[in-house]
Amino acid sequence: MAVEAAASSACSLENYLALPDHSMDGRIAAARERLGATTVVLGHHYQRDEVVRFADYTGDSYKLSKIAVSTDARYIVFCGVHFMAESADVLARDGQQVILPDLNAGCSMADMAEISQVEACWEVLERAGAAEGTIPVTYINSSAAIKAFVGEHGGLVCTSSNARAAMEWAFARGQRILFLPDQHLGRNTGFAMGIPLDEMVVWDPWAIQGGQTPDKLRSARVLLWKGHCAVHQRFLPSHVDQVRAKYPGIQVIAHPECRFEVCQKADALGSTERLISIVENAPAGSIFAIGTEIHLVNRLAKRFAAEGKKIVTLDDTGCLCTTMYRISPQHLAWALENLVDGRVVNHIKVRPNVKRWARVALDRMLEIQ
Repeated sequence: MAVEAAASSACSLENYLALPDHSMDGRIAAARERLGATTVVLGHHYQRDEVVRFADYTGDSYKLSKIAVSTDARYIVFCGVHFMAESADVLARDGQQVILPDLNAGCSMADMAEISQVEACWEVLERAGAAEGTIPVTYINSSAAIKAFVGEHGGLVCTSSNARAAMEWAFARGQRILFLPDQHLGRNTGFAMGIPLDEMVVWDPWAIQGGQTPDKLRSARVLLWKGHCAVHQRFLPSHVDQVRAKYPGIQVIAHPECRFEVCQKADALGSTERLISIVENAPAGSIFAIGTEIHLVNRLAKRFAAEGKKIVTLDDTGCLCTTMYRISPQHLAWALENLVDGRVVNHIKVRPNVKRWARVALDRMLEIQ
C-alpha cells in the first residue's frame, strides 16, 4: 500500500463510540484549547454539522489542500476522507503529522481506480501507440499511488475548481488526456472547452483494452476513466424537470461530478466553493435547487434563510456522502484527546517513494489557476 496508518492507543475508541454525540462537545472544545496552535482541524463541506463546526477551516478539496500547505501546525486533523488526508501528508512539511479521525472514511470514487488498473491501462496505450502524447490528469479524489503515477508520467492533479485549467495545461503539453477516475467531471469539463462528445471515449478498467479499439484510443482527445461519485451520479435529468415544475423560476446549480445530461439542464455548474459563492452573491428572495451532497445543501438553506433565499436539494430523497459521514464527534474527540496525552492515532503517512512523485503532481495543481 502507498500509505501507512497507525491506530494503536491506550484510550479505546469503542469507549467513545458508546457515548452520545452531544456529550463530546465540551471534551472537543477543551482538547482544542489545550492543544492550541499545535493543532489545526480541517473540515470538508460534506462533513456532518456536529463535526464541521469544530473545524478551524472548512472548504472543498482544493481549498483545504492549499490550507494544508500554508499551516504551521504540527498536527493536521483532517475531517474528510482518506485521499484528502493522504494529499495533506504529501504536501506537509517535515515534522508535521496528518491524522484521519476514522480510517474507514474512504471515497467510493477513489476506489474505482486502482494503481494496478492504471498501470495496465498505460500498457495498453503503449501497445496501441497512444501513450506518447497522452498526459494523465487525475482528480484529487484518487489514491496517492495514482497521483504519483500521474506525476511521474508528466501529468498533474486537478480538483473541480481547476479542472479546466488542468486540462488546458495538459493539452499544451500533449494531444490527448487520460482523465481519471471521474468520467463526469472529465466529460463536462471537456465539453465546456469545445471538445465534441465523440472525441471523448470511456475507458472501462474491467473490459479488455478498456472496451476500446486501438484506432479509437489513438483518435480520442480525452480518455475518460469509468468512475463516478455515488452521491452526484444519483441526480437525474428528471429531477431538474420536476424541481422546475414545482418551483417556477428556480435556479438549478450543480456540481460537475453530476451526469452530463443533468449538467446540460442546469443553469450553472461549479465546485463546492463556487456553488456556495453563487448562493452568497444572489439577491434576496432567490430560489435555488442544488445538485450536491445533502449536508452542504441543508447548511446553506439554514444560513441564508434570514436573507429570504430558499434552497432545496435537487433530489428530495437526499444524497448523503456515507463515507464522509463516518467521522463522528466521538472520532474527533478520541483523536484530539489522544494528542493531548501525547499519542498520535490514525497517523496517515505516505511512503517516501510514492510521496516524491505525488508531490510533483500536486505542486503542478497548486501552480495553475
